[in-house]
Amino acid sequence: MITPGSDTPDLVIRNGLVGSAAGSVVADVAIAGETIVAVGRGLPPGRAEIDATGKIVVPGGIDSHTHIEQVSAGGLMNADTWESATRAAAFGGTTSVIAFAAQHVGLDLAEVVADYEALAARGAVIDHAFHMIVADPTEAALAQLPALIEKGHSSIKAFMTYDRIRLSDEQLLDVMAVAKDKGAMVCVHAENHGIISWTVKRLLAAGHTAPKHHALSHPRLSETEAFERLIRFSLLLDQPVMIFHVSTAEGAAVIRRWRGEGAKVFAETCPQYLFLTAADLDRPGLEGAKWMCSPPPRAEADQEALWRALALGDLQTVSSDHAPYRFDETGKLAHGPQSTFKQMANGLPGLEARLPLLFDAMISHGRADLDAFVALTATNPARIYNLPNKGALLPGYDADVAIWDPAAQVTFSDETVRDGTGYTPYAGRTVRGWPTTVIRRGAVIVEGGRMRAEAGSGRLMLRAGGPAARGTGRREPELDPARGGAALI
Repeated sequence: MITPGSDTPDLVIRNGLVGSAAGSVVADVAIAGETIVAVGRGLPPGRAEIDATGKIVVPGGIDSHTHIEQVSAGGLMNADTWESATRAAAFGGTTSVIAFAAQHVGLDLAEVVADYEALAARGAVIDHAFHMIVADPTEAALAQLPALIEKGHSSIKAFMTYDRIRLSDEQLLDVMAVAKDKGAMVCVHAENHGIISWTVKRLLAAGHTAPKHHALSHPRLSETEAFERLIRFSLLLDQPVMIFHVSTAEGAAVIRRWRGEGAKVFAETCPQYLFLTAADLDRPGLEGAKWMCSPPPRAEADQEALWRALALGDLQTVSSDHAPYRFDETGKLAHGPQSTFKQMANGLPGLEARLPLLFDAMISHGRADLDAFVALTATNPARIYNLPNKGALLPGYDADVAIWDPAAQVTFSDETVRDGTGYTPYAGRTVRGWPTTVIRRGAVIVEGGRMRAEAGSGRLMLRAGGPAARGTGRREPELDPARGGAALI
């Protein structure tokens, strides 16, 4: 609470329903400079005020899985710059993103990270951090990882599939061992490469080349097998892992079982698995490519299972996995009008749509309460990825705030998207609830449908791995000297 005689706050948000992961209450939020200084009722006046009566006031969203101004393994630049992507994110109520610094085979990892930092510094309008994609874990790259982690890039992404960037089991264990030593989180795209490769070859040979066949090319068993294998690696090394974009009921069940047995496993899903199905890829010609992502959307039964897993806490976050490619020769159709699904860029845009879709489902249509919405979209990602002073509206935290009008209705359309993709996979869908004012570190950056932030005004978030990235202390017998094993890590 602000006490008499203290400095007048720069901004007071007055009489909104203030949401948190621990409960929601009508209150005021006072901001001085970049920081929240008080939350309570009847706070003293500020130099400026926002009347949030009838509105919902929540922490700015944290999107912890985004591909921004990133070159794919096939050499294709995605559709967004850092400015266009983060502008779209801000309009959707997101004030922090974690994107990727993507190493490809033959690239120097430290140089890759520096290059991506520079791109973000020039363009980002919101705060940002990086996961380091390690696709070429040579001795030199593994030797660079400790210094990069100590600098504050404390999460690593690895792929268990994709021809040009996947790691073998041994390589993945090497990366995880470095992460364990330095206290970093390991995030994984976990699908069985052999199952997918075998299925793709036979689909193409049989003439099944349309985008809709992409949904068949990633059998759901490829997800569960890889989850099981990855979690066993996690147990072997006592290294926590985050499993990205869970898409199936069976995958969620694997995570539930292992978490119940004490494995330190975190997991996320994405809007495309909660709101789309494989049927969305079944379109005339090549139009279904707009809905192609990996893993693919599944079935309505999987949607329900994922919502249940979110409610149970088996999945802790919902990220966009924003991977924007235009539906033209620069993106999805880079290999021409006769492209097979195997040749088409994988990925969907979603930075702006993520929070409105979730708000509509969870709050407007009653799938969950405001506490759960805040936890999944802000508090949990801040905790898991150890983002300092993010994810909650508390004194001392960064003043990242989204003020939502729960009565606003917006219909998604290709003509109104703000990212660089040129289309939205949710065209025609109407949502109720939209962020009308967005504040980043005390500065109003979105108001009245206008962007007020300058390119490059976002800040790089450097961070240690934090508690989520620390092991449990349990050792497998072969790696536990106290039980006759060898101290290999």
